[in-house]
Amino acid sequence: MTLNWKRILILIGFIAGVVLIGYLLYFTFLRPALPGAPAPVNGNVNLPPGVLPSAGVNVNILTNLNVNGGLPTGANINVNLAPAELPVGSVQPTETAAGGLTQTTTLTDHQALKPTLASNGSDAYYYDRTTGLFYQVAPDGKKTPLSNTVFFEVEKVTWAPNKNLAVLEYPDGANIAYNFSNNKQVTLPSHWKDFSFSPKGDKLVFKSMGDTTDNRWLAIANFDGSQAKKIEALGDQDATVYPLWSPNNQMIAMYTQDAGFDQQNLLFIGANNENFNQVPIAGRGFQAAWSPNGNQLLYSVYSSQTNYKPTLWLIDVAGDNIGQNRRSLRLETWANKCSFSGNEAIYCAVPRSLEDGAGIFQNDLDSSPTDIYKIDLKTGLRARIAIPAGNHNIDQVFTTADDDYLYFTDKTSGQLYKINLK
Repeated sequence: MTLNWKRILILIGFIAGVVLIGYLLYFTFLRPALPGAPAPVNGNVNLPPGVLPSAGVNVNILTNLNVNGGLPTGANINVNLAPAELPVGSVQPTETAAGGLTQTTTLTDHQALKPTLASNGSDAYYYDRTTGLFYQVAPDGKKTPLSNTVFFEVEKVTWAPNKNLAVLEYPDGANIAYNFSNNKQVTLPSHWKDFSFSPKGDKLVFKSMGDTTDNRWLAIANFDGSQAKKIEALGDQDATVYPLWSPNNQMIAMYTQDAGFDQQNLLFIGANNENFNQVPIAGRGFQAAWSPNGNQLLYSVYSSQTNYKPTLWLIDVAGDNIGQNRRSLRLETWANKCSFSGNEAIYCAVPRSLEDGAGIFQNDLDSSPTDIYKIDLKTGLRARIAIPAGNHNIDQVFTTADDDYLYFTDKTSGQLYKINLK
């Protein structure tokens, strides 16, 4: 029988090809590493302690903001890439705020209740529950008693604008008006609460809570409690009334009324039955703070549109401009975590993450570390200026008069801290 050499050669070539492909696959993927050869590197390799994986090309990429509904562009890709390998210990906080991790200085050993900027514009005043004393602390940490009088178990402190006067509220309902200039005190009625000072500090606005809803009033009085005067009946709506005397003496309080599921109306109250324009606000959970000149109002609310997270808004409220120029500051935080620096800027502690519903359950869901943002009211620019070292959940912030330092309290420890702004 004659052999078909053509078919035999084709079969031999096929077998040789299979063997060659198998060898190439083994050499490329399955061959053991040669002694001394470097191991392949990937993003999940176990590195020595203190060393991060090598940075890929998508680390710290700048992206454009969404403008008018448009998508971000890729124009800034590969900008400001991190080093290829970065030991954890090399990320050191800066001494002054520069947008990243920033050194913090602890100023108190114990909880600092209701700290405020001192009358000299650089120090801070606060109440220490542990000692029962009020203190003045300088930016360098030097502490001196503001008064030698001991106040036990103060629950709430309301400071006058001049910082020489304060109303102290106790858990049992007792109230004291105290003058730090002459160390004199006056007892105020125990059914008064939620105090706010007039711009000169000589008068108070407050809620007078009688035994029945027919005997509950928004009222004003002198600092010593004399010449009390009823302004508006509260009835059973005291929870939606906010005594907050404006710095320009135009209004003494405000209140909210329902206007829909995600809508309320904000109304202002004057001391002389003035008729102010009402302002629609898109949400609930109202918190507010006046600008130092009283021309603007910062407030936070939550709604279904924000997944019930708090968002910041700013409106004009002077004269005929009440409710004008309303704008969102595009920050998810509460107004009580913010403060004005003069009339030109606002500093806010902004949580790095917030769960849906945080606006409704602030006490339970306000637990994230916070960063410091600054809003320039002249230019409208908003920027993160510091990540305070220590992962603090910041409760309250305020700056010195010259903007050299920012003071803040930690919600967990209650202690007072400082960061350098300049």
